[in-house]
Amino acid sequence: MIPADWLPDPYILMLTGFGLLTALVVWLPLVLRKLPLSLPIVCMALGAALFSLPQVTLRPLPYLYPEITERFAEFVVIIALMGAGLKIDRVFRWRDWAVTWRLLGITMPLGILAITVVTAFGMGLPWAIALLLAASLAPTDPVLASDIQVGPPKTGDEDEVRFGLTSEAGLNDGFAFPFVHLAVALATVAGTHEGWFGEWLTYRVLWEVFAGIGAGWAIGRLFGWLTFHVSAESKLAQTGDGLIALAATCISYGFTEIIHCYGFLAVFVTALTFRNTHRQHDFHHDMHDVTEQIERLAMMVLLLLFGGALVSGLFSSVSWIEAGVALVILLVVRPVTGLIGLIGHRADRSEKLTLAFFGIRGVGTIYYLAYGLNHIDGFDGERLWGLVGLVVLFSIVLHGLTVTPIMRALDQQQGRDPDRDDPVMGAGS
Repeated sequence: MIPADWLPDPYILMLTGFGLLTALVVWLPLVLRKLPLSLPIVCMALGAALFSLPQVTLRPLPYLYPEITERFAEFVVIIALMGAGLKIDRVFRWRDWAVTWRLLGITMPLGILAITVVTAFGMGLPWAIALLLAASLAPTDPVLASDIQVGPPKTGDEDEVRFGLTSEAGLNDGFAFPFVHLAVALATVAGTHEGWFGEWLTYRVLWEVFAGIGAGWAIGRLFGWLTFHVSAESKLAQTGDGLIALAATCISYGFTEIIHCYGFLAVFVTALTFRNTHRQHDFHHDMHDVTEQIERLAMMVLLLLFGGALVSGLFSSVSWIEAGVALVILLVVRPVTGLIGLIGHRADRSEKLTLAFFGIRGVGTIYYLAYGLNHIDGFDGERLWGLVGLVVLFSIVLHGLTVTPIMRALDQQQGRDPDRDDPVMGAGS
């Protein structure tokens, strides 16, 4: 029996655990970079092991802490969106971003339609709830997919596959929001005769989308001017302090939410505009490094909690029906809609297959479902969380195990060195 005064203080345990977590953030990506294994898989497994200990009584189930789930996932996503926008080297031109528009304008709406039908008929969900689930599951995730995204700024690591998946993940988290609001509106007015379409179209679609883009552009231009174009004595780029990227993220998101438009969309546009004000400046590396480090820490905490949820009863309401639906979403819906969206696009067959296959699901999905359920009264979301948990789990494992060999093979096929010394982090869902 250990004497009570020998037992460590919980605060000291937390401090030690945070140090170990930070060390893993730095070290594991280097170890895993050539292995068919991903950092998210390791984090999830650690979380499952930690929360299986009898001394740990917390059950980190998202439906028990709906507000915390929504806000924490929201923070992780906006940090990831800023990092994704800063590292895109390709200049914004409509034709040069053709793969992005195809994935946004064709693949995502088709995916939402298909998932709505599959979950409505397969799980017997009301149409509004099935639409909410589909709108949560259709967008790809900007957080847990670094191995299939472009490299840091100015590295030239921007082939069609990496660019397409990065730009898609950056924008579709914003463009999915009108569908989430449509589901919330339909669920709210179900059984009533309240009008909803006019407000949804004018406010939730036209205003929030275009105002979000405009506000993101204006804030990006402002930060670009303050950072690169004011007098040398007060130019922020002179400081080398990449924390300005965190400031730009929070201000962009906060301001656009204050004026009631889509903050996710605004943050990504802010990052693109910020980068475009002085594309070749080395300060972009400093800003990207800061956002990446914050994102990785937050992501690991979230995945530890997700692993804890897996062993705390997240799948208690899941049956073989949900398991089958989850596999259909990952293995049928995304690949098929991805290939449909890429019909006629100038790319190799291997590039199209890779773009279609890696429909990553992760933190964005968790955020949207939490947001939707927090705005719909009287609906028990435990079954929905079980399905979403399955999709995210399957995606973390499936994409995490396949991303390294697939991307290495694609690089070799196209004459690129897969062992180039780029800082990487394991991909996942």
